[in-house]
Amino acid sequence: MEESNNAEIIKNAMDEFEMIQRYMMLAKKENAIETYSELKNRYFLLKALLNSLSVNLTDIDKIKE
Repeated sequence: MEESNNAEIIKNAMDEFEMIQRYMMLAKKENAIETYSELKNRYFLLKALLNSLSVNLTDIDKIKE
């Protein structure tokens, strides 16, 4: 049961991580500084969560901050 729960948490976090990165790239392109800053906070939280779950972000982290 716990493995299934972890898999679901990882999938949800990875989906959100990918979405946040897309929004960050758009915000940066549009020079939306405040929006980018808010997204960056969420990005770091998701990155910390995924790292704590031993997810290798090397290939999926497009922002690299």
